[in-house]
Amino acid sequence: QVQLVESGGGLVRTGGSLRLSCASSGRTFSSAVMGWFRQAPGKEREFVAAISWSGSSTNYADSVKGRFTVSRDYPENTIWLQMDSLTPEDTAVYYCAATMDGTIWTIARNTKNFWGKGTLVTVSS
Repeated sequence: QVQLVESGGGLVRTGGSLRLSCASSGRTFSSAVMGWFRQAPGKEREFVAAISWSGSSTNYADSVKGRFTVSRDYPENTIWLQMDSLTPEDTAVYYCAATMDGTIWTIARNTKNFWGKGTLVTVSS
C-alpha cells in the first residue's frame, strides 16, 4: 500500500510559481512510478507529469512542457512539482499518483494507481 498526501497549493497570480509536494508513506515508494494529474472545474482529470522510480526519466503533458518540473527525493519519500509561468488555465485540483504496475508513459491510463486527495491551485488573471 502507498499513501499519498499533497501540499503546496494556493492562490497565485498569472506568471507566478508554486511548488507542490507529495509525501508518500509505505515501503514501496522507491519502486513506484509517480505522477501528477489535475482536474479543472467541469473537466475530466488529466495527466500532467510523471517520473520513473529512479528519477532519471520524466514525461510531461504538452500543455506544461517547459513550465513544470517533476522531481523526487528518496530520503524524504517525496515528489515535487515545480510550476512556473502559471496561467489561469492551470487552475485545478492537483493530484499525486503512484503505481507499481506501469511506466511514466502508461500511468495516465493505469487503473491501479494509488491517489492522494489533492491540493487546489488557483491562478488569478
